[in-house]
Amino acid sequence: MYQRILAPVDGSSASDRGFREAVALARDQNARLRVLHVVDEYALALDLSGTTDLGQMHETLKRYGEEVLDKAKRYAADQGVQAETALRETVDRRVAGAVLAEAQSFNADLIVMGTHGRRGLSHLILGSDAELVVRSSPVPVLLVRSGEAQ
Repeated sequence: MYQRILAPVDGSSASDRGFREAVALARDQNARLRVLHVVDEYALALDLSGTTDLGQMHETLKRYGEEVLDKAKRYAADQGVQAETALRETVDRRVAGAVLAEAQSFNADLIVMGTHGRRGLSHLILGSDAELVVRSSPVPVLLVRSGEAQ
């Protein structure tokens, strides 16, 4: 049924849970799996204190993203799934926009992602990239709750 699955990851427990589901689906469906990590440069641009070396922070975030992707690729291989990885950077849009752009370029027919399932004030303050993906995606989106109390 699904041939191309996109799994955005950020290293959080919610993301890990969603990724494990994506791997299981890819194995079951014999589908291609692309694992995506987005370096959110927009968050760096919001640092108004001037005390942070933005170049160094950017490199740290990229290295972290590469580590997350390497770990994901190893997990998928251990489960018998060959995964390709993509590291993208965004400064002019939210992470959700980068996820949707990757889904289009990969020609994904399913996006699987973890969500914290925040509600109330924390949802209002932090927003939800998962919600934005669901609202804007032209393909089905499977959200996997972290299982943690929110």
